[in-house]
Amino acid sequence: MQGSALALSPSTPFLKPPCQIPSYKLSHLPAWTSFPVQRLHWQTAFGTFSSSYSSSFNAEIPASFLSSNSRCDSFKVRAAQPATPGPESAGEASESSGLTRTLQLGAMFGIWYLLNIYFNIYNKQVLKVYPFPATVTAFQFSCGTVMIILMWALNLYPRPKITRSQIATILPLAVAHTMGNLLTNISLGKVAVSFTHTIKAMEPFFTVLFSALLLAERPTIWVVSSLVPIVGGVALASFTEASFNWIGFGSAMASNITNQSRNVLSKKFMAKKEESLDNINLFSVITIISFILLLPSAILLEGVKFSPSYLQSAANQGLNVKELCVRSLLAGFCFHTYQQVSYMILQMVSPVTHAVGNCVKRVVVIVSSVIFFQTPVSPINSLGTAMALAGVFLYSRAKRIKPKPTAA
Repeated sequence: MQGSALALSPSTPFLKPPCQIPSYKLSHLPAWTSFPVQRLHWQTAFGTFSSSYSSSFNAEIPASFLSSNSRCDSFKVRAAQPATPGPESAGEASESSGLTRTLQLGAMFGIWYLLNIYFNIYNKQVLKVYPFPATVTAFQFSCGTVMIILMWALNLYPRPKITRSQIATILPLAVAHTMGNLLTNISLGKVAVSFTHTIKAMEPFFTVLFSALLLAERPTIWVVSSLVPIVGGVALASFTEASFNWIGFGSAMASNITNQSRNVLSKKFMAKKEESLDNINLFSVITIISFILLLPSAILLEGVKFSPSYLQSAANQGLNVKELCVRSLLAGFCFHTYQQVSYMILQMVSPVTHAVGNCVKRVVVIVSSVIFFQTPVSPINSLGTAMALAGVFLYSRAKRIKPKPTAA
């Protein structure tokens, strides 16, 4: 009991001292005053008790609680309570959590961009010496399927329970996803990486088109205006592209159509909450279905291309068999992981913020591929690419502007 402080406050007369408390002139006392106490006597309904202390006892009493007369006031003894956190400590905690979330998002965006860069570099190197885009795409889906099975088997993410109605709903999305990635790889095998991604900047145009046709959504004037520099920039870049190829151009444009139709269909078909999955599990199921669909299609279209003769043919063009296999595995790993990280970011931020990040990602991929592959770029080609990317950024900003409600 030594050194403990007790706070005294007025209460009902449960503990009543039998003697008078000496009066003090409290006008000269500070707000908190200490009194030396050697023995306390308390009279209760159960008898009289005394408490002695071998050392002095400091009782901290607010001056406002004491009276200057000689009559005994009744007090209740209670332990001093710890102070509750004030608004300053709460503000510091919120600032700390906000900083942690910002750092986490920054790291995830950095990983997303880095994986995109490596995927496009490794994928282009493989397709240059092994020109079988269907086989390469099927292999990349197989890498994703293995990673998803491991993720569910190790309980790294909860495994969903899929019903037949959900499979029927997801199947069209998987078909569009398969076609979009296959067409992108066809384009990457025919033209420069920078040109493919410049063409893929046309995605907002097809998003607006399919939303109007399938969902009856009327775009605002700001959204339509942002499409003008996108279309003009892609046209200008196409006319001045040194590696222009109609197959590469057409397949990249067709990938825009399939990818954006997938996005619009997912918005239309996954509207029912009881049938919807979260973003990560939806992407996982689509990846597995895409692998099942594309594997027999690749064999039918291109045949079995993993024979030693085809691998040796790739080795004769600059990559030995070991390098080809390692870079194919790395491309497959980056292919699935960057999309997985993209869906994780989408769960943390708004779709508009994600669209802006995707625009920045395209800039990063184009610049890094031009530097790595030393792609010749003319000033007019650079201007067209910049116009298209600026239009994508304006489109993402224009989506924030909501149309004013019409007067009844």
